[in-house]
Amino acid sequence: MAALYEGYTLFGLVQSQISSHLGIRGIEQERDDDHVVVTDSTRSVTLYKVSDQKPLGSWTVKQGQTLTCPAVYNFQSKEYVAISDKRVIRIWKEGDVLLDKTFKATVSSDIWRVQSAPEQEPVVLFERGAVRMLDLLLSDPQQSIEEVLDQDELIRWNTVILAESRQFVIFTTEQKGKHFLYLQRLNPNTLQRYQLEREESGLAPLSCCASYREQNICLLYLYPNGHLYQSVVSTRGWGTEDGRQVLPLPRRLLLSLSVGEGPLEAASALELDEAHVAVVGVPHPSAGTGKDFLCIWNTNFQTLQAAKEMGGKIYGQLWCFFNKLFIPHGKTLSVIPFVCPKSSLASALGKLKQAKSEESKSPASVPSWNSILHGEKVQPSRPQETKKRLTRKTQSTTCLTTDQVLELIKTASAEDVQREVEGVLTRSDAQNLQQSVSLFVSALVSRSLEESSFYTPSTLARLVHTQCMSHSVCPELLLLALERKDYFLCQLCLQFFPDIPEAVTCACLKAFVSMPDTDAEKVSLEPDSVSFMETLISGKHVGNYVQNGFSPSPLDVEHTDALSGDGVAIQTKTKEEETAPSEPTCPVGLHKAVLLNEVLQTAYSDTFLLPHLKDLSSEQVILFLQYLQFLYLKFSQDAPTQMHGLRSPSLAQIVDWVCLLLDAHFTVLVMTQEAKGLMLNLHAFVKSQVRLVSELGKIEGSLQEINKMKVKKEIGQYSIEVIELF
Repeated sequence: MAALYEGYTLFGLVQSQISSHLGIRGIEQERDDDHVVVTDSTRSVTLYKVSDQKPLGSWTVKQGQTLTCPAVYNFQSKEYVAISDKRVIRIWKEGDVLLDKTFKATVSSDIWRVQSAPEQEPVVLFERGAVRMLDLLLSDPQQSIEEVLDQDELIRWNTVILAESRQFVIFTTEQKGKHFLYLQRLNPNTLQRYQLEREESGLAPLSCCASYREQNICLLYLYPNGHLYQSVVSTRGWGTEDGRQVLPLPRRLLLSLSVGEGPLEAASALELDEAHVAVVGVPHPSAGTGKDFLCIWNTNFQTLQAAKEMGGKIYGQLWCFFNKLFIPHGKTLSVIPFVCPKSSLASALGKLKQAKSEESKSPASVPSWNSILHGEKVQPSRPQETKKRLTRKTQSTTCLTTDQVLELIKTASAEDVQREVEGVLTRSDAQNLQQSVSLFVSALVSRSLEESSFYTPSTLARLVHTQCMSHSVCPELLLLALERKDYFLCQLCLQFFPDIPEAVTCACLKAFVSMPDTDAEKVSLEPDSVSFMETLISGKHVGNYVQNGFSPSPLDVEHTDALSGDGVAIQTKTKEEETAPSEPTCPVGLHKAVLLNEVLQTAYSDTFLLPHLKDLSSEQVILFLQYLQFLYLKFSQDAPTQMHGLRSPSLAQIVDWVCLLLDAHFTVLVMTQEAKGLMLNLHAFVKSQVRLVSELGKIEGSLQEINKMKVKKEIGQYSIEVIELF
């Protein structure tokens, strides 16, 4: 039976997207199943790593220019392609920073869309229906483009399908209330035109999607009256049609969905496989009006198999890549994983009974179709009747169901709740566990907020540790942990939740920085993270290491020129060693440092984090910067700082947070006397890195030549080789 898992937020929508009916312009698959390219409704393209909910790169056109179709990834050249102002083709690589300095070409006719399929060359569809391969178009951008469509015919939707190693460009059009489907086959080029059957009252399709299977192209289209139709076009026996002849397009009704009080305005349907369809923006059959849901329907058996309420405004947009649904709603774009196993009628009705291995051996335990369809109880044979009754009675007194435990949480003591929740967790399978965890956490948090005397820290920590939930499942959990000063639970949430909003991250930072060291030392924390900080603070390292271009004498800029290879520590002895400063001292206690490290490793977006960082007081900023300086010094001095198997921040994360704090509080820090020494130290850090890069630039050519040198095949157990650099 199909299932929707707990989702998470990929990013927040900006105000222009929220106020616009469009939402976002598009999402396209990138190099693998963990990267997508998102084009907003105005001027920006952003590359996201889905599992981290983190942007890896962003590109924006100038003010006054507009991206007029979603950017796509060219799988052949590993480049990105976008269209601005309908006629300007822009191509760039991931390493490019400014779009204005990348390749641009202006064509002679307005472009509707660029489409790209894995391992295929991108295809360009013009607004008047002509199709060109991208490379062919770029060879002569000003070439004449023919008009395929009639003068008053407009494209409404399009996609590209890969069928039998050939690309098919598919698009629908509208002309005077009539709707047409065009199928353009490439290499050789042939075009077929079909007319869709007219729907009642002249309704136009809200959404379309297409798929290919068994030498047929299957088209699904959803109307405002809730009717979901399917049309099938065979890819066999194509001749040399030019699209002049209009063919009828038969259809069949797959689903008739409830629309509530009026016609649907913003809804979308997407085929997941041959038996399942995802629908968003359609009311739940048994829910009240005014609520929008994401639903998975089984079209074979006409049954609703999974549903999730979507809060906020629905934009009628839905994308699917690698068993993940991408849905903009309200102020966020959510990613919701799903599964669609093959269905039988029994599972589609939700009445498939899993017989135990002992009972399966007996014919009496096999359910009949009457029992599956109508809920009739299976009548066991008499010799087993007593045994089964006893077994059922025993189970009912010792094992509670999820629903029973949820009722128990409302009134029972913390000890009883902990015992019963633990029992359900040990019995649940992987699929049911995720749903149970989400329900338990929500119920426990709700009661804890209502009753100040009730709180179950160990149970909540156990539920979070299952890693079966995210922050969006219960946004109040982390804030409740901060309120109850349950810092161990805070640590677990920061470790396991990939979608913590920047406002909550900053709230955790403020709480950790302000917490007295004496209180922090009383908290029990995750052992590996504590072990890392114990090792770091104790300063157990051999000799005086110089790494990443920084020496232990940060204030003496003239002594920061020593270099080391990547990952190689060089032990140096200088005349200044005797007068070098002592080991840097950690400005915070051990456990407070561990908690601050968790904040450093939390995913964030600079744009959304900076406004919240400005809420920190100058004392909090200075203390946090002093701690970051301590980490930077230790990471720069100690070659083996990051130990395998121990959770710790990276040097890049430390530097990123230093930059963020300086961006948010630079004016205050410059004017604060207490921060003067700290700012001078940070200036020394930056200067040392600049010198390092400069020195590396001088030997870059030599290092590249070493890379090209042929390695001798026969080398004994011990050898010395002299390499001369000129």
